[in-house]
Amino acid sequence: MEKTRQKSLQGFFDRPASCAAWPAALSEGMTQHDRLLIIDFGSQVTQLIARRLRELNVYCEIHPFQNVTPDFLADFAPKAVILSGGPASVIDAGSPRPPEAVFDLGVPVLGICYGQQVMMEMLGGKVERGDGTAEFGRAYVTPAAERLDLLNGWFAENREQVWMSHGDHVSRIAPGFRVFGTSPNAPFAITADTDRHFYAVQFHPEVHHTPNGKMLYENFVKAAGFTGDWTMGAYREEAIRLIREQVGDKKVICALSGGVDSSVAAVLLHEAIGDQLTCVFVDHGLLRLGEAEQVVGMFREHYNLPLIHADETELFLSALDGVSDPETKRKIIGGLFIDVFQKYANDIEGAEFLAQGTLYPDVIESVSFSGGPSVTIKSHHNVGGLPEKMGLKLVEPLRELFKDEVRALGHELGLPASFIGRHPFPGPGLAIRCPGEITREKLEILRKADAVFIDQIRRHGLYDEIWQAFVAILPVRTVGVMGDGRTYDFACALRAVTSVDGMTADYYPFTHDFLGETATRIINEVKGINRVTYDITSKPPGTIEWE
Repeated sequence: MEKTRQKSLQGFFDRPASCAAWPAALSEGMTQHDRLLIIDFGSQVTQLIARRLRELNVYCEIHPFQNVTPDFLADFAPKAVILSGGPASVIDAGSPRPPEAVFDLGVPVLGICYGQQVMMEMLGGKVERGDGTAEFGRAYVTPAAERLDLLNGWFAENREQVWMSHGDHVSRIAPGFRVFGTSPNAPFAITADTDRHFYAVQFHPEVHHTPNGKMLYENFVKAAGFTGDWTMGAYREEAIRLIREQVGDKKVICALSGGVDSSVAAVLLHEAIGDQLTCVFVDHGLLRLGEAEQVVGMFREHYNLPLIHADETELFLSALDGVSDPETKRKIIGGLFIDVFQKYANDIEGAEFLAQGTLYPDVIESVSFSGGPSVTIKSHHNVGGLPEKMGLKLVEPLRELFKDEVRALGHELGLPASFIGRHPFPGPGLAIRCPGEITREKLEILRKADAVFIDQIRRHGLYDEIWQAFVAILPVRTVGVMGDGRTYDFACALRAVTSVDGMTADYYPFTHDFLGETATRIINEVKGINRVTYDITSKPPGTIEWE
């Protein structure tokens, strides 16, 4: 049993404007690859299954269970199927089910948590309510007497740590299945019908807390006969072909934020269609120190890429003057971005396509598992309204990729390693690192403090160990003493987190020596700050950004 998944928080340049984008169905362009289908029943960690498989060079797609019909299965022609976890109970009337045809494909099937339970229920087993058999968190599975190829490399110490998250439990396995692993509250923790290559586990092998989980997936795809033909070199060639087929001789405009996603998309598009592409870089005056110059210089000088630098600092900062509510800030920035982008794009005669750096997690999260509403934690500022307003068609050449794959593609395209490895930066920029009202004075102080903090992290060789690091300037002034004088300046908070995907995060454990040295540098080098704090809040309960 799991909580219903919430949408993750992305910048406003990197969300899909429509699900029906490039290509209309992801698999249309990928027919030459062996494909694995993940049927999603609403687990919070379904994306991690796909990430593990992509790391094994296996092409896979996630589709909500309600979209997987017998006709879909026939068209998709998967070489293997994985049934994800989910928050429902198979005992309840109307609980989610895959089509019966899944078990008639003649391909290996792996059921995980809810996927195991629905597999047992549909194939003749039985699932019962918890009644003291629930397991949540770390557990240990021990092997049964028989050996299973799916578990090659497991049980070196006669037990394996796994991550459980279930209330219901399998009380009788389906005919043809045997037991290969047990835990204290899950006597059928690992089961399999080896004749039909059906496998089922009660735990989550995709999460970090199942240390050898990736090995289980590796054994599964090996048993299914995957050759590991999904590489960024191959993807680059196929993406270029698909872009050319979709665009033809028409012109494309690209919303370039200067972040990794939109930058990789721009370079890939330029390689495919050359001068048919024009990028629009909207500079809202909320970027880091020297960032606008770096982005413009890299694309104009190193890639000779047609680029419009739309410096609209005054427009944005005037509109934000006196605004302190974080949601209002985001809406102002997002709305102005659309207006500015449209103004410059209208000057590009003959443009028929809008390019965006949409990623696969964005595509997945744009489809609700249950069809119900999702909780809004923060507004997503994207260019979602542009295609309708401008009459443009979308081209989204990264919409099949996860973030780590985008970085790999960036390396393949020759982008500088220092640029590809940059920490994420939010679309609203420094506005959400400046709680309270935004002023030009506070922005200049914040830019300088942030530059010192990042410089410290790089000097100590810690940059690549950290997912994201930044400074937030606090909406308070504090008393201090500098020399023989009294000061009344701003306080700031340092924030640095480790994460795998940004969905959860923990603070980075800097040494006290590092923090002391960094605080001294900021106070000495940045006029306007006299107090430095370090934010040690994890996500959840906090978010990575301050607003």
